[in-house]
Amino acid sequence: MESTGGKIALALIAIVLIGVIVAVIIMNPENKEDNKKENKTSNTTTSSNEESSETSNTTKDNNENKNINYMENAKKQVANPKKGETIAIIHVKDFGDITVKFFDDVAPKAVKNFITHAKNGYYDGVKFHRVMDQFMIQGGDPEGTGAGGESIWGKGFEEEISDSLVPYRGSLCMASVGYGKSSLGSQFFITQAKPDNSMISTLQSYGYDNKLIEAYKTYGGYMPLNGQYTVFGQVIDGMDIVDKIAKTKVKESDTGEKSVPVKDVIIKNIEVTTYKK
Repeated sequence: MESTGGKIALALIAIVLIGVIVAVIIMNPENKEDNKKENKTSNTTTSSNEESSETSNTTKDNNENKNINYMENAKKQVANPKKGETIAIIHVKDFGDITVKFFDDVAPKAVKNFITHAKNGYYDGVKFHRVMDQFMIQGGDPEGTGAGGESIWGKGFEEEISDSLVPYRGSLCMASVGYGKSSLGSQFFITQAKPDNSMISTLQSYGYDNKLIEAYKTYGGYMPLNGQYTVFGQVIDGMDIVDKIAKTKVKESDTGEKSVPVKDVIIKNIEVTTYKK
């Protein structure tokens, strides 16, 4: 029985590692050709040595965060904003509206970048080009390929990571080619995954903080992204729309990943306004 359990645990770990590697990718606008090449290979699996290193670092990082009140932070993260705070309504053609709030106290650059692009019409007519049920929906690339887009500064900027924000279900995050590469541009994604028993088992096997696992059981999301991607907003209305988009029929991308909507999912525009309730 122990041997079977070990095999199951290893299989779950392998699944999550694959999920991490197919995590959200954007192109560095400063070097388009090099990053197009990187985009084509970044969805492949890493070597066993790289996997061991990543697993070790993830476990270590989570064991060092024992004093964080994840449940309390999660409640604040998903709570409605205060009256008068800035929000944005993502109007998606044929689907409906997704309303998000922002964390400009934690991720000021990411928030300013997104809001400025939205106000300037940068996202008008842009597709959600990458859609994966029980993972996320990704958009923000004017080219619609996952290899384009740039920040309002014309170059990539760095991650803004905080222990107080976790990629729970409905989190609005910046896409990147990898942590520490200052590659944040215009692309963003919304986590869509609901709590999953296999993910819980994997998090436990990795030694994640039990308080984080308990918060995950309530709020879902995609924990392998935690500490690697900038969380700069949260969906406060329209998760049903996110789910509909995530469940849309998809086909294979050039890299072989089944994530490209068969029928284009288009952002009509993003309306920046204030919360009135």
